[in-house]
This record gives sequence, C-alpha cells and structure tokens, in this order.
Amino acid sequence: MIHISKMTGKLEGFQAISTNTTTNEYCQKKYNEQNPNVICTFCYSHEMLNTFRKNMAPALQRNTDLLNSKVLHPDALPVINSAFFRFNAHGELALDKKEATINLENYVNIALKNPHCTFSLWSKRFDVIKPFFDKHDKPKNLILIYSTPLTNHILKKIPQYFDKTFNTVVETDYIEQQNCTGQKCKDCLLCYKKDTTSIIVEKVKTYGKKKLKQKLNKQ
Repeated sequence: MIHISKMTGKLEGFQAISTNTTTNEYCQKKYNEQNPNVICTFCYSHEMLNTFRKNMAPALQRNTDLLNSKVLHPDALPVINSAFFRFNAHGELALDKKEATINLENYVNIALKNPHCTFSLWSKRFDVIKPFFDKHDKPKNLILIYSTPLTNHILKKIPQYFDKTFNTVVETDYIEQQNCTGQKCKDCLLCYKKDTTSIIVEKVKTYGKKKLKQKLNKQ
C-alpha cells in the first residue's frame, strides 16, 4: 500500500506521497558533490532523514520500491480526499530512467484517478519528463514544477511540459523577486494553482552549513 505522509512545518496541512531521498542515486550524487552553486547541496530531505526524521525512511523506502517497480493497478492507487496534494515532498525521480518513468506513470495515474484534486510534482528530471509526455497526455490536474538546480539563477523560460519553475537565491539577492519566503504553502498556493505566477523564487536554506553559505555568498 502506498504510504501517504501528513506534512509539518512549511507544508503543514498538506499530504504527500514521497520517496526515499537517501537511497536515490540521483539525489546521493548531487548531494555528495557539495557544490555550493547547486541547491541539492542544501537538501532539507537529506538533513531530515539522516537525523530527526530517521523514522520516516522505512515508509518512504517502501514507496520507492513500490512506485519504481511496476505500473500499479488502479485499485492499488489511493483515493485522495484533498483539494491540493504534493508528490515527492521528499525524493526525486530515480536515476535509472526506466524506474523513473514507472514512478512518473504511477503519479500520473493517481492524478487521473482523483480529478477533483490538484497535484504538484517538483522535478529536475527534464530528461524523464519530456520523453514521457511526448507519448502520454498530461492530466489537467497535474502541475509540473521544474526545480532549477543552480542557485542564484532564476529560470524564466519554462521547459516543455512544465508549468512553473522553482528557483532558489541567496537571501540577500533578488529580494523583490522572492515570492516563496517566510510563509506556509497552504497560505500561498502559488505552486498549486495554474493561474498564479509561473516563476517561484525562494531564498536558500543552508541548514547550518556555514562554510558553504559563505562560499555561496561570494559567488
């Protein structure tokens, strides 16, 4: 059975279907590079799942194993009793493109099963998204958000099939353009409605990485 998480903090009031960031080879590679110019270096999910949220990891791993292994029968997909829902509050589509495509198809099928709900999926995997939707219709209730890998690089050209871009910047830069800072998602919903701005900008959360923060600020 797919595990649905009840979110806290910034995502308080939301539910999500997530996967295990700490075993995702794509996430591991990007996180371990510790490049201050790449947002994966400051991954909140890695920090949480390796420390005070370790107890979440087994449930997220079960989701990873289930969602990446096969296209699930519609009866195995959950009914979502929410207006807005998040895919991958933790995690990313797998490094293996076959597994990533299966995961994506399962998310699409969940959206199709729940047309009353709007689903948002953040991903950096344009190399998976484009080939899939070249061959499949995109559900009207699925919002795809391209999570820009580079910090302090606001991407205004939205990649094909995506609806928005999510960008991170140094807290002292692009202050007037920061529209996803200091608020909870349920009070904002920029990422969960198509008729809002398509360019989302948030300041980088460095999670105590002082040396990396200093290096980032000098770029």
